[in-house]
Amino acid sequence: MNRIGFFVSSILVLLGLASSMMFVVDQRQFGVVYALGQIKEVITEPGLNFKLPPPFQNVRYIDKRLLTLDSSDTESMLTAEKQRVVIDWYVRWRISDPQEYIRNVGLDESAGAMQLNRVVRNAFQEEVNRRTVRELLSSKRDALMEDVKREVLEAVRGAKPWGVDVVDVRITRVDYVEAITESVYRRMEAERKRVANELRSTGAAEGEKIRADADRQREIAIANAYRDAQKIKGEGDAEAARQYAEAFGRDPQFAQFYRSLEAYKASFNRKSDVVVLDPSSTDFFKAFRGGAAPGTLAAPGAAPRKP
Repeated sequence: MNRIGFFVSSILVLLGLASSMMFVVDQRQFGVVYALGQIKEVITEPGLNFKLPPPFQNVRYIDKRLLTLDSSDTESMLTAEKQRVVIDWYVRWRISDPQEYIRNVGLDESAGAMQLNRVVRNAFQEEVNRRTVRELLSSKRDALMEDVKREVLEAVRGAKPWGVDVVDVRITRVDYVEAITESVYRRMEAERKRVANELRSTGAAEGEKIRADADRQREIAIANAYRDAQKIKGEGDAEAARQYAEAFGRDPQFAQFYRSLEAYKASFNRKSDVVVLDPSSTDFFKAFRGGAAPGTLAAPGAAPRKP
């Protein structure tokens, strides 16, 4: 029974020892083998590997993928014209030499990101100080990013290389500080209001001009129409007078009778009018009572015409 327990214990110890001597390196990582605090080997290829059991040898892993560092601070920078601007940027970088990286930077990616952030920040500050706001927003923006990338590479490849490679440096935003931004917005708003008021004034003046021209044309049209109407009316009155004169000239007694009818017609133009007449002394009623034809009705005061 003791032999079986000893055998099982030995197998477990051997398995634990074997597991401590084996390690797997992922394709996204570097495997760094330490021997008593010193770098013994760097595994760059993925797969199963072996080492001595702890504490003789240990292994650490470092990311070998392309990493992104985003700007984290919002501190403003001064341009060549002493304008304060805030720049957002990002850097694409990777660890190219794990041994140099561990010796000069640190044991993980965060240490390199912290130091790289400081270097990039200083490079941006130096390059922004040489340029105006217009240059930061124009085609020279690409030149700025290239100059920053060059300075960062010089820093990480200096006397003590960091073992990193900077692939790209990009600016995502360039903006004034909040106080200046508010001032710019207020100035833009005032300018837009001025332009809007100017357009409204111009539109009102054009509207008044159009309305005045329309009123003038309307008055001219009304005057011309009134002139033509009066002309036609005059011609019609003249023609009517001519025809009346011709008709009355043929039969004066009928003309007298017609004028009497018109006089009575004008007298009774309203239902409430009342006229008191003596039928015996009025030629109009005599004509109706006697059945005389209008052509035989004598004019008032004239002697009747014999048949």
